[in-house]
Amino acid sequence: MNGDTAIRRLDLGYFVRPAEEAGEVYPRVEPVLGYLVRRDEGLILFDTGIGDAGPETEAHYRPRRRPLEEALAAAGVAVGDIALVVNCHLHFDHIGGNPLLAGKPVLVQALELAAARRGGYTADQLVDFPGAVYEELTGEAEVWPGVLVVPTPGHTDGHQSLVVRQGDGTVVVAGQARDAASHFAADQLARRAALDGVAQPLPPYPSWLDRICALDPRRVLFAHDGSVWEPSGGSDVIG
Repeated sequence: MNGDTAIRRLDLGYFVRPAEEAGEVYPRVEPVLGYLVRRDEGLILFDTGIGDAGPETEAHYRPRRRPLEEALAAAGVAVGDIALVVNCHLHFDHIGGNPLLAGKPVLVQALELAAARRGGYTADQLVDFPGAVYEELTGEAEVWPGVLVVPTPGHTDGHQSLVVRQGDGTVVVAGQARDAASHFAADQLARRAALDGVAQPLPPYPSWLDRICALDPRRVLFAHDGSVWEPSGGSDVIG
């Protein structure tokens, strides 16, 4: 295991989710978070910020962007220092800085890239920009020793998360596999109840959760929630 792994959160701005879309009385302001993973092998950038998807989308979500270069500079890093890009999926609010990383390998599920290229899915100019280099994955892959890309479909069919083994435990950078840490926590409890043999009906939980739990996560990080999920500890850890 790499002993020098470090993960840093990047503030890439925010947007306003309309009340009807959020299922709430009021609109909800959501952060857009990227993550910088520092390893001996190099730097991985997970998600790159909010792109421009046109005037209609701008009016709908009212985004406020923090430039990727500025966010990276605050972490002591330049765009040219990035070795590898991982996007959880290819919606415009996760790939806005990708064109700045022309020539850098972008890891994406083949299913996700195919959906994006069919059109009407995201901002097309952020997908096949000049110098775009994609490494298409068809399922789980070990990127570097102790660094895995794991499919976590739901928000999109090709959604993926990044799993990083650290000296103090495994961290899952879950992107938008769940919108909030509380939603992930609810899934965990539903799974626990099912495994404990609690009688149905019980809430469903995503099938990928079994794989994530098998990796014994100590922290789970999200793209649109600054909260961090952690297990309750001791013998209560579900895995």
